[in-house]
Amino acid sequence: PSASTPQLLLSFSWALIHCFSPCPGLRDPMAIERTNLLNMANLSIKGLIESALSFGRTLDSDYAPLQQFFVVLEHCLKHGLKVRKSFLGQNKSLWGPLELVEKLCPEVAEIAASVRDLPGLKTPLGRARAWLRLAMMQKKLADYLRCMIIRRDLFSEFYEEHALMMEEEGAVIVGLLVGLNVIDANLCVKGEDLDSLVGVIDFSMYLKNDSDSSGCFERDGQFAAILDQKNYVEELNRQLSSTVGSLQGRVDSLEKANSKLIEELAIAKNSIIRLQEENVQFRNENIQMLMKTQQHLELVKLDVSAELETYKGTRQGLDDMFTEARRQLREESRMRQDVESDLLVQINMKQEMELAMKLLEKDIHEKQDALISLRHQLEEVKAINVEMFQKLKGSEDGLKQKREMMTRLEEKTNQVTAAMKRMEQSDKDLLDQTRTVAISCLKCVGRENNI
Repeated sequence: PSASTPQLLLSFSWALIHCFSPCPGLRDPMAIERTNLLNMANLSIKGLIESALSFGRTLDSDYAPLQQFFVVLEHCLKHGLKVRKSFLGQNKSLWGPLELVEKLCPEVAEIAASVRDLPGLKTPLGRARAWLRLAMMQKKLADYLRCMIIRRDLFSEFYEEHALMMEEEGAVIVGLLVGLNVIDANLCVKGEDLDSLVGVIDFSMYLKNDSDSSGCFERDGQFAAILDQKNYVEELNRQLSSTVGSLQGRVDSLEKANSKLIEELAIAKNSIIRLQEENVQFRNENIQMLMKTQQHLELVKLDVSAELETYKGTRQGLDDMFTEARRQLREESRMRQDVESDLLVQINMKQEMELAMKLLEKDIHEKQDALISLRHQLEEVKAINVEMFQKLKGSEDGLKQKREMMTRLEEKTNQVTAAMKRMEQSDKDLLDQTRTVAISCLKCVGRENNI
């Protein structure tokens, strides 16, 4: 081509500006602001490219057109920026939307990490300025800002509806920034005070005479055209290579994912068929088990009902037997109380007899004269007393046996069925023995009274 690439880009940019320029009859202030910023961005980019061609196209931080370009770009990005409220007050932070670009474009993560690691930056505006300069050095500024144009719905959180980046003028500016990829920038971000940098546009740089600049271009036109074509071809080749590489990688990953999904689909189909067969088999087994369970449940219900009737009859009989046993136990207890009372009476009688013997001995001592005559009688009384003592001892043994029998009777109360007759017989024998002992005791008492 006969014309240089930057000149073609500038011509195309001017055509875009004229296409999006508002009609003279419309007086929307926000549209006029967007148009003014678009024109300033175009002049700044145009002047930067022209000066870079004459300067050698390797720029540093002190280069005035480059500084003015960042000032104009900062004004463009701040247009329509919403006020963010915080504890310290209200401010318009440009760092917020630039941080969101990191989520949409993973390549920005390296720049964002470098900006956060810079020790001299203290304000969000300083970090945003450093971010723009690093993107400029990577020649990816247009690519990164294109994410804001594509996903305007996400950036509506930071910008008003009439903001420059939310309208078509933002897309035009992003298109103009593509021409900056032919410029090499070597910017020192670490040592520069970006927090307190004054962002004022110097309009005197863009009001120069066009004849001077055209004369400069005529002197270096041929060399710049060749160099521009070479750099443009290199830049285009680099972009195409990266695009082809990324597309090839995506194609390979999609093919792998597709083959993997096909295999997973086949495995899933086989699993579904196998699960359906197992489901049918489980349903048949469940129906058979349900039928068997119902039959078994009916049989169990019949057995339970029969056992319940038997249990009710058995329990009624046991209740009757228990009632009878309790009645007999009360009678035996009453009889035992009577025997114990008789025993107390006999003990009292024995004590009285002992007292009588003491009185008798006293009378014997007092009546020495009657001792000889009554000694024989005393021996008979002693013999009778010994016999009575033996009978009393036998009565105590009988009472002990009766108590043991009562203990066994209480233990055998729970064994109500077979032991009832033996208990009745033992109680009758015990009653006879008790009566015999009581009669013998009464006879002894009668004999003693007779003596």
